[in-house]
Amino acid sequence: MASREVTPIPLRQLTTLRTGAAPERMLDAGSTAELVDALHEVWATGDEWFVLGGGSNLFVGDEPFEGAVIRILTSGIEELPSPHEGRIRLRAQAGHGWDDLVAYAVARGYAGIEAMSGIPGTVGAAPVQNVGAYGQEIQETLVEVELIDEGASAPVVVPAADLGLGFRTSVLKHHYGGVPQRRAVITSVTLDLAVTGDAGRVIRGEQLRRALSLEGFDPVPLEWVRTRILATRAAKGMLLNEDDPDTHSAGSFFQNAIVPEHVARTLPPECPRWPVEPDLDTMTVIPLENYYGLTPRADRPEGLVKVSSAWLIEHSGIGKAFKLPRSRASVSTKHALALTNRGGANAAELSELARFIQSRVHSEFGLLLQPEPVLVGVEL
Repeated sequence: MASREVTPIPLRQLTTLRTGAAPERMLDAGSTAELVDALHEVWATGDEWFVLGGGSNLFVGDEPFEGAVIRILTSGIEELPSPHEGRIRLRAQAGHGWDDLVAYAVARGYAGIEAMSGIPGTVGAAPVQNVGAYGQEIQETLVEVELIDEGASAPVVVPAADLGLGFRTSVLKHHYGGVPQRRAVITSVTLDLAVTGDAGRVIRGEQLRRALSLEGFDPVPLEWVRTRILATRAAKGMLLNEDDPDTHSAGSFFQNAIVPEHVARTLPPECPRWPVEPDLDTMTVIPLENYYGLTPRADRPEGLVKVSSAWLIEHSGIGKAFKLPRSRASVSTKHALALTNRGGANAAELSELARFIQSRVHSEFGLLLQPEPVLVGVEL
């Protein structure tokens, strides 16, 4: 079935930051076949392109995009058997709403993604940046994705281990100032979840336990976890709400900074920080002809530390609700990491605010914060 070309819609109407003009072309894909057809059609022209899901992690410039935007409108969830006892697999189409998938799983007592309730966007976007919240990440339950590489004839199934998943990153992510290691479009995602039913689940992760104010280790219902997480996100302006300008954002605009231990030690001790877990599976391979009975001592690499960018922003003199004179863009009144469109702000205004924040943090702490959303037609 051929994809459907539609009259281009201004991207400010399709993105949560509410910026962007109408692109040159727009195609809608309501099935995997339509998506593949649309991609082949666009690739054949050699034009620039990108796919659009929920538009919640996209910052688009003011000039019309000179190329094609393909909207992924696929949906559907399929239950599959898991090879592991007490578990089930869910395969969801890329255009399915992420929070709708979480709600589906929680309602059926399938555990493993409940702490990621309320994250906006689509299922297909989740593995691209390894979405996570309160210590829970999609890589913990992700089995595989089906994707189509740029220029390929058909989709292929790729195991999670081949996606290079890390803190808010993967080989598929377009980082600011670079290109993806693998330019491809996800068509479906398969997760492996624990079947808990009405019994609930024991919460052991410290970050999630703090968010839920848990003291003991009794099982708690998944619906209770979801309700508490949604309330917490709403209080931070991180649940989409037409009447709340704090939600007219791309979520956290800046990534938490990942720095070497010696850099973290130069920051004030009160700056929140968390160690980045080392790769415990690293092996040293010694060719047999070079082995003489002794294994060389491995030098311990310097560890990495994640530091709170929200703390850095606020302690560089930029508080919640901060805005530049005559600007319609501001820092959220609830969350220092979110830049918000207070009504009619263009990309230039949001970019000016982002650059100002970067300069203040760099001046105070020597760190250059990196943007979290994908930037299209925008320079910082």
